[in-house]
Amino acid sequence: MENYFQPEIECASREQIRAWQDERLVETVKHVYENVPYYRNLMEEKNVTPDDIKGVDDLHKLPFLTKDDLREAYPYGLLAEPLENCVRIQSTSGTTGRRVVAFYTQDDIDLWDECCARAIVAAGGTKEDVVHVSYGYGLFTGGPGLNGGSHKVGCLTLPMSSGNTERQIQFMRDLGSTILCCTPSYAAFLGETICEMGLQDEIKLKAGIFGAEAWSEEMRQDIQNKLGIKAYDIYGLTEISGPGVSFECSEQTGMHINEDHFIAEIIDPNTGEVLPDGEKGELVFTSITKKAFPLLRYRTRDICVLSREKCSCGRTHVKMTKPMGRSDDMLIVKGVNVFPSQIETVLLNKGYPANYQIIVSRENNSDKLDVQVEMTLEMFSDNLREVSAREKELVDALKAMLGIYANVQLVAPKSITRSEGKAVRVIDKRNLY
Repeated sequence: MENYFQPEIECASREQIRAWQDERLVETVKHVYENVPYYRNLMEEKNVTPDDIKGVDDLHKLPFLTKDDLREAYPYGLLAEPLENCVRIQSTSGTTGRRVVAFYTQDDIDLWDECCARAIVAAGGTKEDVVHVSYGYGLFTGGPGLNGGSHKVGCLTLPMSSGNTERQIQFMRDLGSTILCCTPSYAAFLGETICEMGLQDEIKLKAGIFGAEAWSEEMRQDIQNKLGIKAYDIYGLTEISGPGVSFECSEQTGMHINEDHFIAEIIDPNTGEVLPDGEKGELVFTSITKKAFPLLRYRTRDICVLSREKCSCGRTHVKMTKPMGRSDDMLIVKGVNVFPSQIETVLLNKGYPANYQIIVSRENNSDKLDVQVEMTLEMFSDNLREVSAREKELVDALKAMLGIYANVQLVAPKSITRSEGKAVRVIDKRNLY
């Protein structure tokens, strides 16, 4: 049997997992009802009290939470612990400037570290390993999550953050990095650069843990070939804790959800009806061990399938497939959540009409974001310097809103094709799902 991080939990019987979930769900619902007026009001609208929730079988009685609720309750409206008990926040970019902010007690961070530690061990990690974390640090959950998980396993941790590729490769060579943690697109770029520099023989990587953006099986094979590693998928979202909600094992046929901390459901995105295992639908998560920011029935908008088929790795926790798409219009570009409404807000604030097109493509395994924007008749000019200055102003404004670079092209009035139905705002050429 391979070196599991917590076999007594990860290989527990289905009966034991269900018993943990029943008990923890009841406790969490009571905790939220007593401490979060916003959610208590949602429960009262559905005529539900904590006494109605005896276990997982009653989960369907609870109201859903969505990202809109998180924005409406920003910043403290869903906080379930006194602020003095909280030690950290993490955050995502907001669709119209209102960010999603998640709070953590020290216990919440310890549990999150534990989830990420399991992912590292599932990828073959032990305390002998050198874990090279090239996810962004700061408000983004990627860096802090894998950093904490690496410490928990006892690995030597290199908190590299993203960018500065030359330094990344130097540290890989000098310190003998064995496990790489970053976005798949950055892993592909690192692999390409290492091959171009002819340094394959000097790199000791054996595994990679890649997440925060969608990636295809073809991309996985490309990364594995270039870096000479086994590439593992990891899934998470800031609202629920960050990376480590689920992770791949050596079988690479889906990601095990940490069911002692999260209950997963699949629902019909249109009706909200709970679907049986094996059916494709929208993934919904309930946190059952978090104290500061436990979300009940949070709609992720990710479309996937759950499977309880026996796994050869010995883990008994349910598996989720890679997300197969989304039930909303969110894009993930370079690991960052991007909504068309964010771009629209910037354009309208700058006096442009709401006629634009967002084109996402992939060049050299890196995401590229292009925004075509119609000028008004008043703005339209043959003066290239003036047009260029306007484009630069929009590039800067979008960078401030999104946190990533978007290439802006101003086009003539009425030159973007009009649609008689729903406007085609987004063209995603990446074929990720």
